[in-house]
Amino acid sequence: MIGAVNTLALTSTLFLTGLLLIGLLFFIRASAKDRTQVSRLQAEQPEAVLIEQLQQYFSQRAYRIAAVDATQNQVTFEGLVRPSLFLAVFLTALAGIGILCLALVLSLLLPRWGGVFPGLTLLSPLAGLFYWKQSERREQVLLQIEPLPPTNDIDRPPLNLLTVTAHRDELAELQRALSLKPLETELG
Repeated sequence: MIGAVNTLALTSTLFLTGLLLIGLLFFIRASAKDRTQVSRLQAEQPEAVLIEQLQQYFSQRAYRIAAVDATQNQVTFEGLVRPSLFLAVFLTALAGIGILCLALVLSLLLPRWGGVFPGLTLLSPLAGLFYWKQSERREQVLLQIEPLPPTNDIDRPPLNLLTVTAHRDELAELQRALSLKPLETELG
């Protein structure tokens, strides 16, 4: 009777460990996913000053101007996104821990093969390698500047609308660095 209870407990633990590994696989896959978004930001700076600030900001972040479309008043910046060594090591460690847990459960469930399963942890560097290969890519930032209609407030300078298509982390950093506000908070 005790052996049946142990087998049942180990089988349910194996099932839960399998579910956790599936979640881990989705997490590793999502680490290299493209997260491009479009954001509409408002700037109080005059257009010429704003353009200068944007060029300086993107050149400091190793982007270069790839294209200029004067008809749509749009500029395309391009840069190389490099993978994070910390994240590659972190994902390798997570994969190692997950595979080690699976190996432990399998070695308890199948004691005859128990010595083989811990060797599966040698597969964990594949997680970091996958992230490293998939996350290094050319990234584009599309900028479009247009004036917003004037408001009734005479003391307020005219606003410019900046439509940016970029990675969400780049958008957040741009907003913070140039003190830009999302369009909805001011006009909504």
